[in-house]
Amino acid sequence: MDTFFDDFAASIRDENLGVYGIHIIQANKTDRFLRFRADDRLNLYSGSKSVTSLAVGMSLDEGRIALSDRLVDFFPEFCADFADGCARITVKDVLQMRTGHMNHGFQSDEELNEQQKDWAAVFFRQPMVECDREKAFYYENTATYMLSRVIEKVTGVNLRDYLIPRLFTPLGIPNPQWHTCPRGHVLGAIGLHLKTSEYARVGKLLLDYGVWNDKHLVSERYIHALQTEMVPSVCFEDTETRQGYSYQFWNNTIPNSFRLDGKYGQYCVVLRDYNAIVAVTAHRERNGYDILRSVWKNILPRLQ
Repeated sequence: MDTFFDDFAASIRDENLGVYGIHIIQANKTDRFLRFRADDRLNLYSGSKSVTSLAVGMSLDEGRIALSDRLVDFFPEFCADFADGCARITVKDVLQMRTGHMNHGFQSDEELNEQQKDWAAVFFRQPMVECDREKAFYYENTATYMLSRVIEKVTGVNLRDYLIPRLFTPLGIPNPQWHTCPRGHVLGAIGLHLKTSEYARVGKLLLDYGVWNDKHLVSERYIHALQTEMVPSVCFEDTETRQGYSYQFWNNTIPNSFRLDGKYGQYCVVLRDYNAIVAVTAHRERNGYDILRSVWKNILPRLQ
């Protein structure tokens, strides 16, 4: 009998971690997975942000955008109502959550939820916080939403449709659902629905530096940048959220690893030193990072 998941399963039960499933891909080994419910497609919440980042990387590779491009230059239609300082915001600033805003977006801001508003216009009207944006990190859903809008501007199709032939179809992920704003623009920050096994394939692409079936879907240069060009994230409380953030990905307390990270415990962890990825879907109402700590304790020793 395979005892690989015994300690992890016990932890899920004893700590009431609410895990739905775990899927492990490790080089030169058979995939391992354990399910506590059917492998249905689930909302990845902020795990969606990292997939949006891959679309940005592809657009960079195609020469459609540059990291130094100013966001306002993609949206001249809103130029009459920009907040002071917002003209400085670049694509790289948005990737690294260094917009100078402190508005999380989508739910807390009543103005954003008024259907007649264009959320891009609302983004540009947000007042800038007095801070050194080269160092300041403010986690903001609307920042990622703006990346989705930029992709749509430069490609002529929405974010999901742009990624269908470039990411989802090559990875064998047919027709994924991705929520949109009231005006029909893909949210980017949240709302992508994948199975645990599909989420794991995204991780495998990252583990292999953007290569899938011997074809580069996104450049190695971009994968390297999203691992290394980190900004401090000390404004958060949990140790797993204080290790740095860049390009819509989080560093972990485990060295040489990073993750896609969604609310309630939607994690896809790339573990370079283990040549492996661990994808987890869950619904953990309080402190989903306890799931990561269970992975560190009960899974990593078995990946040696």
